[in-house]
Amino acid sequence: MAQRYVMAIDQGTTSTRCILFDQRGRLVSVAQREHQQYFPRPGWVEQDAVEIWRNVDRVVPRALRDAGASAADVVALGIANQRETAVVWDRHTGVPIGRAIVWQDIRTENLVRELERAPGSERIRERSGLPLATYFTAPRLRWMLDAIPGMRERAERGDVLFGTMETWLIWNLTGGVDGGVHATDVTNASRTLLMNLATLSWDDDLLAFFGIPRQMLPQIRPSTDIFGETRRVVPGIKIAAALGDQHAALFGQTCFARGETKCTYGTGSFLLMNTGTTLVRSTHGLLTTIGYQVAGERVVYALEGSIAVTGSLVQWFRDSLGLINSAPEIETLARTVDDNGGCYIVPAFSGLFAPHWRSEARGIIAGLTSYITKGHLARAVLESTAWQTREVVDAMNADAGLRSATLKVDGGMTADHLLMQLIADVLDVPVMRPMVAETVSLGAAYAAGLAVGYWPDLEGLRRNWHLAARWMPQMDPTHRDTEYANWQRAVKLTFDWVQ
Repeated sequence: MAQRYVMAIDQGTTSTRCILFDQRGRLVSVAQREHQQYFPRPGWVEQDAVEIWRNVDRVVPRALRDAGASAADVVALGIANQRETAVVWDRHTGVPIGRAIVWQDIRTENLVRELERAPGSERIRERSGLPLATYFTAPRLRWMLDAIPGMRERAERGDVLFGTMETWLIWNLTGGVDGGVHATDVTNASRTLLMNLATLSWDDDLLAFFGIPRQMLPQIRPSTDIFGETRRVVPGIKIAAALGDQHAALFGQTCFARGETKCTYGTGSFLLMNTGTTLVRSTHGLLTTIGYQVAGERVVYALEGSIAVTGSLVQWFRDSLGLINSAPEIETLARTVDDNGGCYIVPAFSGLFAPHWRSEARGIIAGLTSYITKGHLARAVLESTAWQTREVVDAMNADAGLRSATLKVDGGMTADHLLMQLIADVLDVPVMRPMVAETVSLGAAYAAGLAVGYWPDLEGLRRNWHLAARWMPQMDPTHRDTEYANWQRAVKLTFDWVQ
């Protein structure tokens, strides 16, 4: 019998990948292409949605070719995507209206401040689970409707469509202007500020508050669902799942039980805790969001803590300061010292995300003395990721009324063993990394395979999870408490920097 595979498209912030997995969850082939980032003004971050679509057209056939497979060998396709990035395109031509506005973009700061003062703003968190912030999609879409001449009128006529990246890809893969499916899933919809978390539908009051025409919005579906069949690139493959990247990582880490928690360490870092079918409203600065929804079953909710700057701090240390030549060198440099020398780096480059949500905060290096070397600075860089993780996990435990017993980790920064040990130390729990590091792609594949019966159930997916590395806490509790107090003092120094 011929080998059958599940395909995942991981449309990320900097690149697009296509990966084939076999039934044991093993990576069979991978193809990847980076896309250009545009920074037309300070705080503006854009991408070319057409370039991203063309990259999909290239990587999908290559991944099949490298595996010696054809479309007939693929049982299903799942898509994971960078969340909150907004794309608007013409329904009739398929041409995007301007570049996509990326989740990192903060051009809507003034608009958000204006909306905060508007009647009805107090209902946003209650209904969407999210604070009113530049991070989420609705302010970007509102900005586009206001700033691009004629766009609002076209949207109200139904001539333009909105979507996050998975919606853009699904529409194009299923035919584009020739009958393309305009749909999203509950995880991506939950990041827009426009979906009601309780009803899982676009909320009339939120649409009215932001001034968003319903005609331009995609249909909301479960994460595991048959969205359609590919008619372009490689025809004949069922698109059977879509999830935002962090939700896909939760799924790929098989965090299917209440209280199970994962963190993806990349440019930024994202912690999600499964809270089961209970909608837990955060009172500690976290986001209430959708974990995932299997078609025909109740939605699974999650608490999320988003950390804006982790891996990008290492990049800054390398590219802007020139203190290392490559990212892996930071671990070697940090190991030249035994501690941080009393130095703390809080990387609030464009404000602080969870659990503080202080957009006016800016980064700081505290505790500098003539004793500090570049080794101490390197260690402070790694410790900043560990302490930011601790802040979010503490908030999660407080909101959920339980204590995370372990933290499952993935992402590029998990190759740094010192960092992983620091995280285990500051959390005082084991940190575990799986054999398959590509958990975002794996989660999209798992969801798609589950939808078509390639895998029978969630327990079958759990059996595919295998431990690659474990770090156990070793830090003295008194030292941990002292260092955490020092970190918190440094964080407070970043507040109110921008007036």
